[in-house]
Amino acid sequence: MAHEVSVNFHQKVVLSKDIEVEVKADGARLGKILISKGNIEWVPAGNSVNKHRLSWKQFAALMEDEGQVKKIK
Repeated sequence: MAHEVSVNFHQKVVLSKDIEVEVKADGARLGKILISKGNIEWVPAGNSVNKHRLSWKQFAALMEDEGQVKKIK
């Protein structure tokens, strides 16, 4: 499965506007990640009403608990 990830940077530092990361797999949109100062959110494809939100502390804990460990190159 090939993934395509595109980023829309409005500014270098996250201020009042979220950084948007669109994620696609095999040409089909999976969803969008919204990165802000206070949290990270996932908006699934085809869903413009509900998003899934984690604080940065919750995201860090989730990645440490559920993420696959890889060596930094």
